[in-house]
Amino acid sequence: MPALILPYKGVRPSIAPDAFIAQNAVITGDVVVSAQSSIWYGCVLRGDVHHIRVGERTNIQDGTIVHVTRERFACTIGSNVTVGHAAILHGCTLEDDSFVGMGATVMDGAVVESGAMVAAGALVTPGKIVRKGELWAGSPARLLRPLTEAEVANFAASATHYAELAWNYIVESQRV
Repeated sequence: MPALILPYKGVRPSIAPDAFIAQNAVITGDVVVSAQSSIWYGCVLRGDVHHIRVGERTNIQDGTIVHVTRERFACTIGSNVTVGHAAILHGCTLEDDSFVGMGATVMDGAVVESGAMVAAGALVTPGKIVRKGELWAGSPARLLRPLTEAEVANFAASATHYAELAWNYIVESQRV
């Protein structure tokens, strides 16, 4: 059973040949998924009223929803980004090498800068900027503390791990 990849108003998603799209993911409209990225089980990326861009080696984990705001906010997810299970991304920007924890929500116009992290379960309200080197947590989210160098280094390890895991899934699917 292939993933559900649908055009919307004549615009079809563009997915790199080496990206992994789980079988029950749904991707529709103006969505670009770049090389070595992974969209895991139960994810929905709905680029119907604005565009969604996913950079290289980014992983969007199981159950995440990515949507946009009509004529106002696209959703841009950079390269080497980790988005934890069941997150909601709505009309926001996640810069390269950022991290969004499980169950977090990042709203319209919010920006998570490179080297920044949103904790699991956090709610980043519209227009907020999570600056480089910061960990934001809570609902509404606010600065909890600076990140350690080890925590920031783990972002790259997560991107590498998920790129390798996705490749293994691609190889296994070819055996079936």
